[in-house]
Amino acid sequence: MRYGKFASVYDGLMEDIPYEKYVEWVASHLQSGSVLDLACGTGTLSQLFSEVGFQVTASDLSEEMLTMANQRFQEAGIQIPTLQLSMDNLEGLSGFDAVTIAIDSINYLETEEQVQQTFSEVYAALNRGGHFFFDVHSVYKVDVVYMDSPFVLDDEDVAYIWHTEPGNYPHSIIHDITFFVRQNEHFERFEETHEQRTFPVSVYREWLEKAGFQVQSVTADFTGDAPDAESQRIFFHAIK
Repeated sequence: MRYGKFASVYDGLMEDIPYEKYVEWVASHLQSGSVLDLACGTGTLSQLFSEVGFQVTASDLSEEMLTMANQRFQEAGIQIPTLQLSMDNLEGLSGFDAVTIAIDSINYLETEEQVQQTFSEVYAALNRGGHFFFDVHSVYKVDVVYMDSPFVLDDEDVAYIWHTEPGNYPHSIIHDITFFVRQNEHFERFEETHEQRTFPVSVYREWLEKAGFQVQSVTADFTGDAPDAESQRIFFHAIK
């Protein structure tokens, strides 16, 4: 998924994401070392990892996202190398102590094969004993919560109307979002279509183990507790 113009409004729409809790989660298992932040977006999480002492490499498929990430790093006075890569093709990267794929980015992979290939690529990129952290939408969120659309935002500088409908696969969703972004005295309108797909927890666990990982924990919604029937975001921690 290439985010296009969405990159320009991404940070403002993600203000409610507790990135600090993500860093705390990773840091509770790894106090230092090298981190590959896949699907890094505009680099918010990468910057936070760097600020607590990790050696970070940031990667994203979207050129627009990486442009904004590099601007963020420059303004913060930090040096984080960036790579334009798909998470299911890491081109022989290796030597990392941890890999992260945050904020349901894995759900943008369309096929089962892409998810399994991503797990294999991450496994190859990690040092022995390395950590893999990622989160996904739950089946409940995709099948139930997202069906309660439309969702509407009306802020001073940006507004959107967000419609959802079932995708072409089980537990998949199509997001059609119309944005209105202030440009001086006027608003620019543009549209984005995003598709996401998720799988049951048992399936992710099976694929992780098939790739060679040992699953350390499966938790929900930044609580540290095991998922229940109405959990919306599922967190996986696995070790090579």
